Amino acid sequence: MDVLSKLHAKYGEAVEQALERYLSIDLAPDFRDAVMYQVKTGGKRLRPLLTLATAEAISGQWKPALPAAAIVELIHNYSLIYDDIIDRGDLRRGMPTVRKAYGDNAAILIGIWYREAIEEAVLDTPKPTLFAREVAKVIKAIDEGERLDILFEYAGRGDPYFVKARWREVTLDDYIKMVSLKTGVLIGAAAKWGALSVSDDAEIADAAWNFGLNAGVAFQVIDDVLDIYGDPKKFGKEIGKDIKEHKRGNAVVAVGLSKLPPDKRDRLLHILSLQNVGEAEVREAVSLLDSVGAREEALKIAHKYREEAERHLARIPNNETLRELLYFILERQY
Repeated sequence: MDVLSKLHAKYGEAVEQALERYLSIDLAPDFRDAVMYQVKTGGKRLRPLLTLATAEAISGQWKPALPAAAIVELIHNYSLIYDDIIDRGDLRRGMPTVRKAYGDNAAILIGIWYREAIEEAVLDTPKPTLFAREVAKVIKAIDEGERLDILFEYAGRGDPYFVKARWREVTLDDYIKMVSLKTGVLIGAAAKWGALSVSDDAEIADAAWNFGLNAGVAFQVIDDVLDIYGDPKKFGKEIGKDIKEHKRGNAVVAVGLSKLPPDKRDRLLHILSLQNVGEAEVREAVSLLDSVGAREEALKIAHKYREEAERHLARIPNNETLRELLYFILERQY
């Protein structure tokens, strides 16, 4: 049994009950199925499990962190609902997205409901004012990460703002900044909020934040590798989707663009500029990336951030389970 399965067995039922409880407040009966759909499609629940495991490592208690665990998972799903609207995504976790199942307008309303359910959970945390500020910072950071991700796209959006503001060049450093905001910050918050729920020790909270932030960057890099090279039956998403969406904000693509000779780099950018990128173009793009070992270089980046996460993890007591979670991130295939 892997570490995630063990944590699901220990905390999973409590997490699901908390999500349902906060989403159910004031919910109209005929809106219930639509609102619950996103969380009922499943997911690894990595973030809330990390919150509870961090709290228990520090204090021996995890129940005081349940509201914080619900918050991180609600923020995650809230962001996915809007991410799928923005990207016109039809498949997630092997199932139709909220927008595909209920339409874009309903998905917008469902997303608003999730945002307010987060506020309900904030009121139940041990430090509501502090958590309210933390939640605002994290959601703004995720929003900024999403904005940068779109600005890094090479083509495909007709929105006046994104057409005008699109970045002409995207470096590996730009990519790391973007994924730190879009993905790293919430995993950092998951660990930090576990600490804040059970402790007033600022140094422990800082260690938890930096552990999670670096683990989150590693997580996203692995996600990017799986987007291009993963098994769709395990991954639950369309393979090569980032290439079809013209993204330079993918670790493998970012590495490839930094290493390809000018003629091949231009060819990859041409593929990313096509209005409709087909399977043949995806295969050609992957071949170009393979020619400079972009996959292997991306995995080296993931391991670098894992090592940095381990350095901060050493400051957290009873960290064996957290270390197992970190290695799960690097070894996962879905």
